[in-house]
Amino acid sequence: MNLRVLGCSGGIGEGLRTTSFLVDDDILIDAGTGVGDLRLEEMRLLRHVFLTHSHLDHIMSLPPLVDTLFEDLATESLLVYSQQTTLDTLKQHIFNWLIWPDFSLLPTEEKPVMRYREQAIGEVVALGQREVDMIEVNHVIPGVAYYISDGEHALCFSGDTTSNDTLWVALNQKPHLDLLLIECGFPEANLDLALLAHHYCPSLLAADLRKLKHRPKIAISHLKPGAEQQTMQELAELLPEFDLIPLKTGDTFQL
Repeated sequence: MNLRVLGCSGGIGEGLRTTSFLVDDDILIDAGTGVGDLRLEEMRLLRHVFLTHSHLDHIMSLPPLVDTLFEDLATESLLVYSQQTTLDTLKQHIFNWLIWPDFSLLPTEEKPVMRYREQAIGEVVALGQREVDMIEVNHVIPGVAYYISDGEHALCFSGDTTSNDTLWVALNQKPHLDLLLIECGFPEANLDLALLAHHYCPSLLAADLRKLKHRPKIAISHLKPGAEQQTMQELAELLPEFDLIPLKTGDTFQL
């Protein structure tokens, strides 16, 4: 199982892309601005999009992606998975004919280029040898993490979250975890803002990581532009026992 970081930043700027990960060549986890760096030939291989939540930095490339692939998707729809609240937000506020066409009805309702697939907390979606498990997390709007396993190796992406028990209880029940991609949206100086926005800062993440029984590689995402070095230094001081990696656009992992 291969993972490619298309985007992982908590903002935009030169070389910075918002959240999106490519699993193998056919699965997207979130659809931030990083999707736009894929070649057209790579986009044509995409078949599944799993969304952690509906905030713009995690979905903004989905509408132009479907538009770009319209003719290619005429024979096989792009499947968009998330919990129902996230899908409802997409339907009401994005694919509503005012912001973007409703591609779940085009070119016809019977054979649309995009199909919604509700996934419930704890439900596992099987895609060949891979399984994608949805885990509840704690964000300012309903959000989830995804645990992806091929039977031998596994990774998890936390999505946007702050202090919680649901993620750690679920992960501790899994047989293995090789890679954990987890957000830390603010440095410690912005603790009050992190609490308000339901993001981690170093002290909050350090407290929660100690609930984890596994010892995977820990890759830090959603770092605020300009505060990356400070945040990683604070995390390293609080978590000397963990292997911490600051995620960057273009990083790849082979599990």
